[in-house]
Order: sequence, then structure tokens, then C-alpha cells
Amino acid sequence: MIDIFASDHTLEQVQKIILSEDRLDELVNLHRSLEQIPRSSAHAFVVDSRGISFPIDWENLSPPYLLPQFLPLEPSILLGLIFSRLDNGEKAWEYLKKYPSLILDTGLISRLQYGFEIDLNEFPEELPDATDQAKPFEKYRAAHNAAIIRHYGFIRTNPDAATVISYYNKAMQLAPSDTYRAFTLRHFAGLLLDGGDLMTAEDLLSKQLEATLPEAAAFSLKDLLNDAWMKQLTVPYDQELLEQLKNNLWAVLQYHEKHERQAEIGLVLLDAAHIANISESFSEALGYSNRAISIFESEELDELAGQAHLRKGTLLYTWAQNGNPQFYKPAVESYQKALKVFRQEETPDVFADIHHNLAVLYAEMPADPKKKGIWAGIASASFQEALNYYNKSFFPYEYGMICNNFGNALTKFPQAVHSDNYEKALYYYQEALEVRTPAYPYERAITLLNYLEASWKVSNDSDEFNQDRYQDMLGKAHEIPKLVEEPDMIREAEQHLALLEELKLVSSH
Repeated sequence: MIDIFASDHTLEQVQKIILSEDRLDELVNLHRSLEQIPRSSAHAFVVDSRGISFPIDWENLSPPYLLPQFLPLEPSILLGLIFSRLDNGEKAWEYLKKYPSLILDTGLISRLQYGFEIDLNEFPEELPDATDQAKPFEKYRAAHNAAIIRHYGFIRTNPDAATVISYYNKAMQLAPSDTYRAFTLRHFAGLLLDGGDLMTAEDLLSKQLEATLPEAAAFSLKDLLNDAWMKQLTVPYDQELLEQLKNNLWAVLQYHEKHERQAEIGLVLLDAAHIANISESFSEALGYSNRAISIFESEELDELAGQAHLRKGTLLYTWAQNGNPQFYKPAVESYQKALKVFRQEETPDVFADIHHNLAVLYAEMPADPKKKGIWAGIASASFQEALNYYNKSFFPYEYGMICNNFGNALTKFPQAVHSDNYEKALYYYQEALEVRTPAYPYERAITLLNYLEASWKVSNDSDEFNQDRYQDMLGKAHEIPKLVEEPDMIREAEQHLALLEELKLVSSH
């Protein structure tokens, strides 16, 4: 539905234009602007003595491309823009064909919406110069739209990040108000977060929030600030940052609930579940996750529901590891539900991640000896699915992590009749060590310790002292203190060295 907020002296004219199109009034709500505040939505128009204008779309219902303000109140322009918003391109073109600039603007919005290719030659590359006669809003609009097209548009030759950033900076300098500057910043900060520049994004958002902004603008920026803070969460967790996040997430959640924005409510609940999880408030985290899943499924947002099941699986796994083994099976069920959404053909990386998580779960799940063998086979298959995507050549870091975890799993599997699980574990630890170089000291030290532990349990072909294995273990044990300073890890390495020395003494007699 389209909402038009008209002033008293334009109300009758707007109504007449709408009634000129058969049954269009069924798709357009006409409001008296003095009686109701216009929505901050792409589906809202404002009509008054200055002409047709558009509120900023803080609801993210349309690509963030800005149309001109105060267009003439003419039937062809109003109807063309209405049909454009109703996604009836044929009718929109029929009405707007006399206005090439509006045809271009609405066409670009459509291409941004549906991912169609955009040819940069279709509009001027250069922005209006400060000395020209362009109105201030048009100068700002040109810079903002240039950034948006290059940021979100499908352009065969992608512009470099510096070009996009320069347009965003130009637009923020030219913004006619704090509110418009906040609108441009909302998308610029998203670009910075995607590029990993968390601190710059946080700084810009925090400073902009010091300005007096409409409620919709302020909470849109607060939502993004939460994203910046969430991405900064690392072990050991900063308690002050966690408190900031809890307070900000609660405020944003209340705002979305007030405006009944269901998808946004679900997304905030997922973040709240993650915060509760790392704060070890597991039942609280589970409640947030279940509520988010219920929202996404009722709104038929399948991908978000899949993401929520993925988060829930991680939560339940964490809970199971903290002395609650009854949650291993529900964790597996959540990951399996996520697999129904994230299929290998469409999202191979997420598919591989889920199989990696499932493999670790299958390996750790408590079970009687008969079932343990079945779980071992299923876990091995899931590890292989993960390794099929995260190979050594293209994803060395992930490859090393999965190989290390596969080695750990093999040491927990029931011993096979015709093969040695510990020998297999050593193979995967060695694979992990090939990519977990000294450039990753902590990860390498962990795998070295795992390798040493498994080496003591590998079957030997004879009772004779195995000099090659002894030298291999000795070298790996000596390497650990050179990599890390953690007392527990160094102590464990020293214990291996002591046992090796004892073994050498015994074998020499």
C-alpha cells in the first residue's frame, strides 16, 4: 500500500488524480497531513504547496536511492511515481515518459532492487560542482546516489572501494541536514563494517548520534552501532562492551516492537541470544532464539529462520559442553534444520560450516558403545563434507581448524579392527600443522599438544624403541615454549619432555 499525506489545499486534487485510475484508490491510502505524521517509509509521499516530496526510508523498504524533492503536482508525475512504487514498471513508464530524468531515477531504483546490471555511462560521472547553480539538495542527492549505485549495484566492472568511499564522504559533506547526513552514514557505515573497519564505523556512528535526530534515524544508527560492537566481541570478552550492547539491544528491541517490525525484532533477538550465551545465561539465550525462530517462520523468512536454527545449535552445543549432555541431541536437530535452508548448491560455505559443527557434535555425543561406532561413521562423513569445501589451497586457516578437530574426534572414536584411529589422527594433525605455521602460534601450539598426546597411544609394530617417533615428538615438544607464553600449555609440553626423557632412559637399559 502507498500512503499519501496531503495538505488541506492539495487533498482534493490528489484524490481526483488517484480516482482517475480505475481501482487505484484500493492501493493508496490518502491522509490529511495535519492529522497524521508521515511514515519514514519509501511507500509514503508528502504533497503540499511545494510539490511532491518523499520521507527518508528508514524502514528499508526500497533501495536507498534518493528521488528529487518537491516535484510538480501533475497527474502524470504523481501517478508515474505511485505505479513505480507499486512495482508496475509498464504503467510507470507510460506516465513518466515525458520526464527522462524521472525515468532514469525510477529505472535505477528498479535495477538496484532486482540486481539488474547498471551501466555507469547512463548518467554523468562528475558531480555538480560547488560553483554551479544546482540546488544544495541536488548536489547532495547526486553524491549520495553515486555512492549507493556503486555500493549496492551490479556493475560489471566494480569500482574500487576508495571511489565509493569518496562519494560517501562527499555526500555527507553536502548533506542539507543532520537527518540526511545520518541516512548517508547509515549505508557508509555498513560498507565500513563489511570491510572490517569497525573502529571508523563506530566513531562515525557515535558522533552522529550526538546530533538531534528523528527517532527513526536515531534507532537506525543505534541498530548499526550494535553490529559494530557485536563484531568487536572477542575472547576475553570486554565486560563494559557487553553492558553497552545489552542496554543498546534492549532499547532497539523496544523500538522495533513499538512499530511491529517483525523481521528486525527477530534479528535483535538473535544478537541478544548471542550476548546471553557468552554471558552463560543459557536459558535466557534459548528463549531469545526460540522467539526469533517463531517470528521468522511465521513471517516465512526462511533464510533468517535457518540462521536462527544455526545460532540455536551453537547455543545448545555450548550448553551441552558446560555439563548438560542432554542438549547434544537438540543441538544436532537445530543444525539439521539449518541444513534444509543452507543447501550445498546455493551456500556451500554455510553448508560446510554446519557439517563441521555436526561432525564435532557427533564425535562428542555420549552414547553406548554400539551407537558410538555409528556416530563415528556419520562424524567422519560430515568432516569430509566440510573438507570438500575448505580445502588446503583456498582456505588454509579453516582447513587447519577442521583437520585439528577431525584428529581430536578420531581419538574419541571406538578403535577399529583393521586400522589405528590414533595413526589417522596423527595424519590429520600433521595436515593441520602444514597450514598452522608459526604465524599462528596459539593454533599451532594447540595442534602440537594434540599431536603429542595421540603419539603416545599409536600402536607400534614392535617393542623396540622407535627413534624416529621419539625425535619427532621431542622436536614438537621443544617448539611449544617458543610459540606461546601460556603457563598451562608450557607445563603440558614440559610433561611430555619429561616422559620422553624417561622413555629414553628405560629403552637404553
